[in-house]
Amino acid sequence: MTTFGPLVSGEWLAAHADEVRIVDVRWYLGGRPGRDAYAEGHLPGAVWLDIDNDLSDPATPEDGRHPLPSPERFAGALGRAGIASGTTVVAYDDTGGSTAARLWWLLHVLGEPAAVLDGGIAAWPGELTVDEPVIGAVDRAPVPWPSDRFRSADDLAGATLLDARTAARWAEGDPTIDPRPGHIPGALSAPWADNLGPDGTLRSAEQLRAHWLSVIGPDAAPVVAYCGSGVTACLNLLALEVAGITDAALYPGSFSQWGSDQSRAVESG
Repeated sequence: MTTFGPLVSGEWLAAHADEVRIVDVRWYLGGRPGRDAYAEGHLPGAVWLDIDNDLSDPATPEDGRHPLPSPERFAGALGRAGIASGTTVVAYDDTGGSTAARLWWLLHVLGEPAAVLDGGIAAWPGELTVDEPVIGAVDRAPVPWPSDRFRSADDLAGATLLDARTAARWAEGDPTIDPRPGHIPGALSAPWADNLGPDGTLRSAEQLRAHWLSVIGPDAAPVVAYCGSGVTACLNLLALEVAGITDAALYPGSFSQWGSDQSRAVESG
């Protein structure tokens, strides 16, 4: 695995912008299209990748709202964005890294150099632009996903499950988003926003390690992160990485898949 990342500062990115591919990964649950936000102003040189269509396979009740993209879909999206194998990528959003971390995770588990802009678009020290870069597509071969960094719904027994949704959604769900109230039995409430400090950047490595050890304990079983659809859980995985807990996995189907299967039990309250 590359040692680049998983975070960079705005000042670092401004000094190295010509050496990396900057990717805007803004996306809004139930809100405006992230593509519109990109068009209204983005970091100079940034390309945009879509959570729904580039970083996920099509949504289905059986697979969840943001299934893991096939290797072919992911490679195709990266190739169209001019991201060849080995290209250093910095992803950003405007929600504390909660969507940018999805791209970071997918690249990170493939051993690609990737980071998230700590603090998001607000951390950029320069001006934004509406000009879209002209970037030539590149050929990129699909690479299989490493099985040890992902879990299926049938492969969660014995894991320490971390639910990245808000505590309220963990307890009772949200009927406008979640297929059922509650959470996967035994899952711990671990809201992704708890990783952030008051200024919207990730807390220090020491603070994150203390936080996560208080959540999972020092002798936890293998950690598996999930959320509503496998997106914001990636910020927990990034924070765990910063904290030095590096062997966690993602359950991509998350509660949108689990809760849609009426044969699977849930806990609430």
